Amino acid sequence: MKTSPHRPRLQQRLMLAFTTYTLLVSAVFGLFAMAFVYAVEDQFFNTALRQEAQRQKASQAAGQGWREPAQDFIRLYGPGQALPADLVLARQAEPRSQELAGSEGRHYHLLTLDAAGSLLVAEVSGQLVVRPMRQQLLGWLAFWGAGLTLLALGLAWWLARRSSAPLARLAQAVAQSRPEELPTDLAQSYGDDEVGLLATQLAQLNLRTRELIAREQAFTRDASHELRTPLAVLRLACEDLQARALPEQSATLASMSAALWQLQQTVDLLLALARESTPTFAAGEPRALLPQIEQLVLAHAPLLDQQGIELELQIDATVTRTWPPALTQLLLANLLGNALAHRQSPQIRISADAQCLSIANASLAPPQALLAADAAGRQTGLKSEASAGLGLGLSIVRRLAEAQGLQLQLQHAAGWTTVRLLDACTDA
Repeated sequence: MKTSPHRPRLQQRLMLAFTTYTLLVSAVFGLFAMAFVYAVEDQFFNTALRQEAQRQKASQAAGQGWREPAQDFIRLYGPGQALPADLVLARQAEPRSQELAGSEGRHYHLLTLDAAGSLLVAEVSGQLVVRPMRQQLLGWLAFWGAGLTLLALGLAWWLARRSSAPLARLAQAVAQSRPEELPTDLAQSYGDDEVGLLATQLAQLNLRTRELIAREQAFTRDASHELRTPLAVLRLACEDLQARALPEQSATLASMSAALWQLQQTVDLLLALARESTPTFAAGEPRALLPQIEQLVLAHAPLLDQQGIELELQIDATVTRTWPPALTQLLLANLLGNALAHRQSPQIRISADAQCLSIANASLAPPQALLAADAAGRQTGLKSEASAGLGLGLSIVRRLAEAQGLQLQLQHAAGWTTVRLLDACTDA
């Protein structure tokens, strides 16, 4: 049995999931880390300004006026005092902001002291710690993020191999199994986990399948014996009657003999269909098709006469087929039986050329599902409402035809239903 190349999709998905998750966590952690160090640094400057504001207010309350700020990076500007030019421009652009960027790398933090407009200004460019080493921090975060990603990728690879290896072994064991030797000990090589449970269920299914195959083989073997014996007795009795028959009985006995031969061939083929594989027949010498169809008509003669069927044969005597006679009889018998069951007029046409054999009869349009099944070629049990059968005739014909490299087509046009058997895949 040919299997598709192994594709470790589960491993790839696990590795991709681990890698994506690690990258996401690293990115989020990096963003939070950078936000944290910036917030800590800003909080340090704001705390220094608040402490200086409390010191200045205490001095004012003691009647000592404004004092020189304790920190050299903090300046006190009274009402009307000129602020640095770059700070004035920055405040005009963002009048409500308490943290402003000046020119030439200067950075300001502001705190208003009183209603008169006294202002504490901290120019912190010389005190900054985070901003000067921002590139270094980002580099470290990227380095550790990449390292963690590689670690996660390695862990995911190890975990994926460890997790998918039992599944791969189980899939290989199932792929290498044969219908006649289905393994029933699959669960012995796996642990008590999901893979082990799957192996156990597959083993139980294989056991039931083996029992089913054994019962089916026993049935076909017994049915073959039980059906062939009475058929052989009937055929011998028919031959004995033919040897002693009166002239007016010869036609009836000939029809019985032909029907018994057809039934024997049908039993053989149906029993073969009941086995595991559809029977195939080696192509033989070309045989004229017309005599084979005439033999089939002879077997159905009493039924055709009883129903008043007008059978029209449009087959040249030179048309041949390499099909075995048993296959030809079974295919045509089923198709003719369908035509008789669904006809709306006595006319039935059987025609053939070098590539196509067809049987046509006037009938209602088959169900659309039946025509669709013809396109799909696999459904069974589909039939028209007028059919009294099980809808298996066309299914049997299709299976046998496909096994011989033939194509079955079902069409309905102008009130006539036509079933075609095409050699190779030639469109008719």
